Amino acid sequence: MGVLTVSEIVQPVGLTLTLALIVTALLLVIGSPIAWWLSRSRSVWKAPVAAVVSLPLVLPPTVLGFYLLLTFGPNGPGGALAALWGAKTLAFSFEGLIVASVLYSLPFMTQPLRTAFEAIGEDVLEAAATLGASRGNTFRRVVIPAARAGYLTGIVLTFAHTVGEFGVVLMIGGNIPGETKLVSMAIYDFVERLEWDKAHLLAGGMVVFAFVVITSVMLLDRRIGRVAG
Repeated sequence: MGVLTVSEIVQPVGLTLTLALIVTALLLVIGSPIAWWLSRSRSVWKAPVAAVVSLPLVLPPTVLGFYLLLTFGPNGPGGALAALWGAKTLAFSFEGLIVASVLYSLPFMTQPLRTAFEAIGEDVLEAAATLGASRGNTFRRVVIPAARAGYLTGIVLTFAHTVGEFGVVLMIGGNIPGETKLVSMAIYDFVERLEWDKAHLLAGGMVVFAFVVITSVMLLDRRIGRVAG
């Protein structure tokens, strides 16, 4: 059993938190219009789009990771995109992890937002329009405050889900120290090397983190219930 060094904790934890923050911020921007459209649209494409957005909830992470690996590879669209900054592939890079994590965590942002948006009555939106508010102002000043609980739930779930990723991270990021080695991969490495004390430290931290996240979501759900009542 080796002694756990600071870098063995700081690097994967820092990289994981950075990834989770970036993905959560991106999904706030990307997920809001998608959730709004799903909550209000009557298009025949609504059900298929909702199904595509929800796929990561039921697909094994390795399946999604496999197809993303093909897409991100040198012969896929990701290779052409990576060529813009001189790389050959998006796979096995932090940038690739960001794109993959955005796709994998998308439903964890859109589902709470969609539920919150659907709870907003049409009369509220009509009243704002009657007062001369533009669609942008209505969304900023009426919709977002009314859906605040949904935003908080989406942020917590998206951040936590990104922190706990393993399958997609393994397929897309590999295990490159300082670049793609996240907490989940660090725990996997420690177990493979039979360094149980190190695995216990990181895994115990993840258990505490998961407990805090679940408690937070339950409290938010209770608050939503009180507001609805």
